[in-house]
Amino acid sequence: MNVDLRTRYLGLDLRSPVVASAAPNNTDLAHALRLEDAGVGAIVLPSLFEDEVVHEQVGLSASLDEGAGQYAEASGYFPAIHRFTDASERYATAIVRLKARTSVPIIGSLNASSPDGWVRYAKLIEDAGADAIELNLYRVACERDRSAAAFEQADLDVIAAVRDAVGIPVAVKLAPYYTALAHFAERVLGAGATGLVLFNRFYQPDIDADTLEVVPRLELSTSAELRLPVRWIALLRAQVVREASIAASSGIHTGTDAVKALAVGADAVMMTSAILRSGPGHVAHVEAELAQWLDERGYESVGELRGSAVTGTALDRQGIERANYIATLRSWTSPAWLTAGAMP
Repeated sequence: MNVDLRTRYLGLDLRSPVVASAAPNNTDLAHALRLEDAGVGAIVLPSLFEDEVVHEQVGLSASLDEGAGQYAEASGYFPAIHRFTDASERYATAIVRLKARTSVPIIGSLNASSPDGWVRYAKLIEDAGADAIELNLYRVACERDRSAAAFEQADLDVIAAVRDAVGIPVAVKLAPYYTALAHFAERVLGAGATGLVLFNRFYQPDIDADTLEVVPRLELSTSAELRLPVRWIALLRAQVVREASIAASSGIHTGTDAVKALAVGADAVMMTSAILRSGPGHVAHVEAELAQWLDERGYESVGELRGSAVTGTALDRQGIERANYIATLRSWTSPAWLTAGAMP
C-alpha cells in the first residue's frame, strides 16, 4: 500500500491531511513530538486569549499597588520585579521552542477582544515563527442593540486588519450561526482570509442542579458532529470557496470521518477530542484507516478523493437539501412497542 497522503493547506505542504487542532497540551514539547512521530500534518496551538493577558497584567498591578502609601517602610523589603512574563510572551516562547524541535508546520491561534489586540498579538505570533495563524472568532452575539450585520462587519474588520498586518497565511475559524453563511464566507475571503475552518465548537455552560450555579462542562465531540461541517463544506466548495483552503473541524475521530470530509472538499481534517481521548498515537490509526480506504478503492492519493462528492453547481442545491431533509425524516423506523400499539 503506497498511497500519497500529502495535501496543501493555507499554502503549506502537509505530509498528511490530519491536523492536531487547538488543544491545551499542544504547546507542550513532548506532546508535540509525539504528534509528529504519529504522522500529524500540522499542529494548531491553543488560542492565545487577549483577556488572559490583560487579566494577568491587571492582577499584577493590583498586587503591587496594594498597601502603597500605608506600609512604605515594609515595601523596601519586597523583591524588585524587573520583568514580568505574561501569557503572550509565554505563547511566543512556546512557538519558538516548537519550531526549533519539530519539522511540521506550527499554526498559532488567536482570540482577541479589542481591534488593537488582534493586530498586536497576530504580529507577535508571526514574529515568533508560526507558519500560519488561525483567527478564533469566538463571541456570543447576545447584545440586543447590535444587528447581525454589525457583528459580521466587526469580524470582517478584524480579518482585514490582521491580513494587512502579517505576511503569513490567515485562516478564520467560523461558527455555524451566521444568518447567511455562504454570503459571509465569501466576504471573509474577500477580506483577505487564506482559508476557512468549519466549525468553531462552542462549549455550552451547564447548571448544577444542587447549587443552581452556572458551571463549565467540557464534553468531547463524537463522529455524529461531523455532519454539520460536511454539509457546509460541500455547499461552500461548490459555490464559494473554489481555491481557498478549507479545514473540517468537529467530529473527526476515524479514518472514515476523514474520508467523508475530504470527499466533500476539505483540504485538512482537524482532531482535538479524539487525541485527548486516545492520545497522540491515535493520529497514526486514523491515517492508516484513511490510506487503507483509498488503497482498496484504487485511489493513489488524497488529491484524487478531495471534492469528488461535491454537488455540481448546475444542480438545484436547495431542492437537493429539501429532498434529503424529507428523506431523512422518513427514514426513521418506528420501535416495536409503537407498531404493536403498546407503551413500553
